[in-house]
Amino acid sequence: MDSIKLYEIDSDYITYLSAFAPHLFLNKKPSQKNERKYIGIVFQVNQFNYFAPLSSFKEKHKSMREQIDFLKVKNYAVINLNNMFPVPLSEVRFINFNDELDLRYRSLLLSEYRFIKSIQEKIRKNAQTVYKLKLKNDGSVLCKRCNDFLLLEKACADFKR
Repeated sequence: MDSIKLYEIDSDYITYLSAFAPHLFLNKKPSQKNERKYIGIVFQVNQFNYFAPLSSFKEKHKSMREQIDFLKVKNYAVINLNNMFPVPLSEVRFINFNDELDLRYRSLLLSEYRFIKSIQEKIRKNAQTVYKLKLKNDGSVLCKRCNDFLLLEKACADFKR
C-alpha cells in the first residue's frame, strides 16, 4: 500500500455523511481559516478506502494519553481513528504543499506529514484494530465513541454526486 498522504475531502460528501455519523467533523467552522485535513488511505476493507480526520492540537491533548483510536502527531495535531470513515476517491483531493501560500501553515503541514509518515504502520495497524473491535460491538467505551463503520460503508456505496 502507498504511503499515507494528506487530503482534503469534498464538503458536500462530508455534509452528506454527517447525517449517518454524529462524530463526524465538518471541514470548516466559520471561524476557521483552513479546511480540515485528513490522512489516508489508513486502510482498505470491502473495497472501501478509509480516511481519518486530523484535528488541531489543543491544550487538553497535552494531558491525554494515546490510545488505540487516539494518536498524537507531536504537538501539531491529533488523529481520531474512532472517527475514520470510507470515502470514494472521487471526493478526495491530494494536498500539494507547494500550493499553500501561507508559509507558516505550509511548514506546519509538512511537519505533520513527516511525523505521520514515520508512524504510518502504527496508524494502519490501529485503524484495522479499531474497525474490527467496532464490528464486534461489545459495548465497550471504544465502541460507543466510534462511527458505525458498516452504516457509513452503505452510505458511501449509495452516495451520488
